[in-house]
Amino acid sequence: MKTNKLLQILLLAPASLGLMAPLAHAADLNLAGMSPYLSGTEQVSSIRQFGDLQPTDWSYQALSALIERYGCVAGFASGTYRGNQPMSRWEAAALLNACVDRIGETTDTLKRLLQDFEKELALLRGRVDALEAKAGQIDAMTFSTTTKLKGLATFVLGANRFTGTNSGSQFADLAFSGASPQAEYTAGFNQARFGSTVFEYDLQLRFDTSFTGQDLLRTVLRGGNAGGVNGSAYSSGLLTTLEAFYEQPIGDNVMGLFQLFYNFPLGKELSISVGPLVRNDDPGMLGLWPSVYPADTVLDFFTYAGVPGTYNTNGLGGGGGFVYSPQWAKGLTISQSYVSAQGSSFSNNVGFFTNVSTGNPGLGGMFTNGAGSAAISQLGYVSDNSPLISGSYGIALAYTYSQNLGLPSGTPLAMSFSDYNDYASGYSSANNIGLSGYWQPSQSGLIPSISWGVGTGSYNIQSGSQYLGGMFTGTAGVTIASWYTGLQWEDALIRGNTLGMAVGQAPYLTQLGSNGADTPRSIIDSLTGTGSTGANDANYMWEWWYKVQVTDNITLTPALYYISNLDGQLGTLNQSGGAGTATDSVLGGLLKTSIQF
Repeated sequence: MKTNKLLQILLLAPASLGLMAPLAHAADLNLAGMSPYLSGTEQVSSIRQFGDLQPTDWSYQALSALIERYGCVAGFASGTYRGNQPMSRWEAAALLNACVDRIGETTDTLKRLLQDFEKELALLRGRVDALEAKAGQIDAMTFSTTTKLKGLATFVLGANRFTGTNSGSQFADLAFSGASPQAEYTAGFNQARFGSTVFEYDLQLRFDTSFTGQDLLRTVLRGGNAGGVNGSAYSSGLLTTLEAFYEQPIGDNVMGLFQLFYNFPLGKELSISVGPLVRNDDPGMLGLWPSVYPADTVLDFFTYAGVPGTYNTNGLGGGGGFVYSPQWAKGLTISQSYVSAQGSSFSNNVGFFTNVSTGNPGLGGMFTNGAGSAAISQLGYVSDNSPLISGSYGIALAYTYSQNLGLPSGTPLAMSFSDYNDYASGYSSANNIGLSGYWQPSQSGLIPSISWGVGTGSYNIQSGSQYLGGMFTGTAGVTIASWYTGLQWEDALIRGNTLGMAVGQAPYLTQLGSNGADTPRSIIDSLTGTGSTGANDANYMWEWWYKVQVTDNITLTPALYYISNLDGQLGTLNQSGGAGTATDSVLGGLLKTSIQF
């Protein structure tokens, strides 16, 4: 194309000059001017060789292109071009002939190159054709031009060993229906029910749809086989519960809708989320997740930034929230969210209304006394430059007000008192506060990232009937506490692999509230005899893991964990050794395989 354009210019130039000087005669021929073209002298190689040309001349760029690309412009012996001097037809013909020769040389070179690389060019053409055919197949198979599907399959092979000195029939009233009198909160019961080696799975299918490139409609289908009444220690509510598992309420091996919400921006500073199945840690609900631990999840407790009471993921249902990220304060986020578990169908498990969608404000709904809800307010800040030391960091302070919503992780007493009216006619509310943060080094190496969190909460319980039998008097001042620290080494031993460990205390009771007749405090004290304040409810948890990046889509994570005082205060009773002195612990190991597709 460039060659044709040049020929057109050169052919038109003499024609136009001929029209301007139609009366030119042979006598007017400037033989001296033609000599550079007719002789075999070397052409100029740079326009700078002409002393009488300036970059401001109107034809400077055109002459430069002719010289540098084709080398077919010559000047006078004095080193000048004399652009204002008239040009005869003979001179134009000589110039054109010189340029055509040079273009011919270039064309011959291109022909030789095409012949030399004929096989390679044919191979490239074949590959292009194959790519076009494959792209056509993909387009034909695409179910939506706006939706992307991502999947995660998780397999876990693992076992637990429960040990302790607690035993006896003191927990007959607390046993599961149909269980033996010695049932819960003893090492013997835990080993008998959860001590086998298991191989379980979880499957998630996530459909992300965007109509503008900035919004997000997320639909998640999820199912597994680890939970339910026949669930293993990995999904039964014990502190050995894994974050990786979820089971549909209908039972094992059933895929069902898990999340459905829509997130969209409003201006440059505001992000809003709303949906019938949204969780309080979804996009647009929290401004900052204040932890970089863990890169691969093991025990569920260590996935809540140390404060499960504050970031309570049992808040999954109808609701919405917003995140405000002001441009005048880079790194600052302010967020507010509200979620009512199961929206209008939450029934607080009262009598025969369990799991019934009645819409009764006394039993469920949103913004009602019966709602199982959580409202989270968070103030967060992130920065890429840590003061004094290099690296990035983030910190967040959050407050949560909840109603009739149990803790996602904790000791048996902490989880019971967080929703003490479960299967009861009364209601409960809670106030939780959490402070969490992290620091991450600028480069991977011997220094790990550090994530931490500490929180506390208080619970108020209305009077009414309850599942321990009889009636109880309402109480306030039931308090819990929790904390954790997680360390993580990126590119540990091998690039792409990650090593991690964490230690902490899952939510445990620090106070059982007032000590009136028929209060939860007096009932628990009379049943267990392990003290009336809940001071014996503390636990300690450790986990160690190493994530191996097998391929871009597959990881293998072996892990070990140890939990002391697994059942909290209820696991410390030992009739033969005195109240509150027994041991109750678990040591577990697993191999987790994660496959992304």
